[in-house]
Amino acid sequence: MVVMAVDLGLARTGIAVSDEGETFAFPKTVVQERNSDRLVEKIAALAGEYGAGKIIVGYPINMDGSAGARAQTCKELADRIREASGLETILRDERLTTVAAYAVLNENNVRGKKRKAVVDAEAACLLLQDYLDFCRHAREH
Repeated sequence: MVVMAVDLGLARTGIAVSDEGETFAFPKTVVQERNSDRLVEKIAALAGEYGAGKIIVGYPINMDGSAGARAQTCKELADRIREASGLETILRDERLTTVAAYAVLNENNVRGKKRKAVVDAEAACLLLQDYLDFCRHAREH
């Protein structure tokens, strides 16, 4: 099954998808949308376009494990994405994914406007790969 990941941002939202075997994550696109209704519609449409069977939504909990206002907003959007797409939607801890995404882009010498354009999709990719690895490990043990 294809799994799609969403890294919600205030202005840009990163999207990544897995292969059918749920082994590898690939950055796909960045949705530039500030209106939450339109964003939810676009995410649901992308899930259909990519043939996703499940959606992972980044859950930005604080470093101490508490959930702040942004985490609550993401939870509410995840619920709306579930309703709009009809797909299972799972919240997944996304602490430090954007920091890690910048590190990956630095290693690949992606700079300037290009980096800003792709960092959110890369963060979604890292979030998804973490989820896929977790699930694979759980199946193996």
